[in-house]
Amino acid sequence: MEAEIGSAAGTIWRYLTEHGETSVARLRQGTRLGDQQVLMGLGWLAREGKLRFARTARAVTVDLRRGDDS
Repeated sequence: MEAEIGSAAGTIWRYLTEHGETSVARLRQGTRLGDQQVLMGLGWLAREGKLRFARTARAVTVDLRRGDDS
């Protein structure tokens, strides 16, 4: 199970590197991962402090945390 989560995290990382900030829904579509895989992968990366989340009026967006982000 951990290998599957790690793989999903890698897929998400690569997608965000290429596409930048995106909504969680678009991330799911773009990576072709299932809902659970996206959420577990996001959790993995968030726990490592590698993501930045923002809430808009319509969605939650996610982006990679840059070196200058706090």
